[in-house]
Amino acid sequence: MTPRTFYRTLATAEAVTWTLLIAAMVAKYGFDAGKLPVTIAGSIHGVVFISYVLCALLVGTNQHWSKGKIATAIATAFLPYATIPFDRHLEKNGRLDGGWRTLATPDPRDHTLASKILRILLNRPVLLVPGFVVLVGVIVTALLVIGPPGGRS
Repeated sequence: MTPRTFYRTLATAEAVTWTLLIAAMVAKYGFDAGKLPVTIAGSIHGVVFISYVLCALLVGTNQHWSKGKIATAIATAFLPYATIPFDRHLEKNGRLDGGWRTLATPDPRDHTLASKILRILLNRPVLLVPGFVVLVGVIVTALLVIGPPGGRS
């Protein structure tokens, strides 16, 4: 899977899960459907949201995006459907071109600590893939333990 495919898949999934969450909220508040639809859609959206944020960090580091570009990618996850136009912006500007950077080049950006750690992980997919999944699970679990902002509703 290329960085483009990985990023675009999660950017699209993020937008789709926004639709699920909004539909669940309409069902709960507009049609008195109870909490279950929001609980289910919110859980799915939460997992995809965290996955997208981690994906933006991973792909952004690989593609040598600026810290501002990575922060913008992450910020788009907070606005319904914003990942789609941002994805198009990245595609239009060639910011998703190329493969995974498993080898260092003379480019000074390949010698940052983040790039070195990324290369180590990319060269060990047996650690990277399960590590990514575990990290998503740990973050989601921590957020569930902390609870929603403003308490339960």
